[in-house]
Amino acid sequence: MAALVRVPLARVPKEHLQALLEEYASRDGTDYGVEETNLGDRVEQLWMQMHAGKLQLLFDVDSDQWDIVTADEAERLLAGETASSE
Repeated sequence: MAALVRVPLARVPKEHLQALLEEYASRDGTDYGVEETNLGDRVEQLWMQMHAGKLQLLFDVDSDQWDIVTADEAERLLAGETASSE
């Protein structure tokens, strides 16, 4: 079982959060809809969603990896549920 923790945005230096968002926004398979958007716009969208609480930054202590997920998915993961257990 993964040991997940929610990372408060206030604990992440701005330049580190920027780098995380850029890496996330440039991942293969990331879909932003019908229109193509540039990396800066995608990062800005992610930034706004994170600060609005719609997205959460999670860190897996066991694997030393992070991910950005929806707030609902973060609650499920932190409660130890899987997405398919709805």
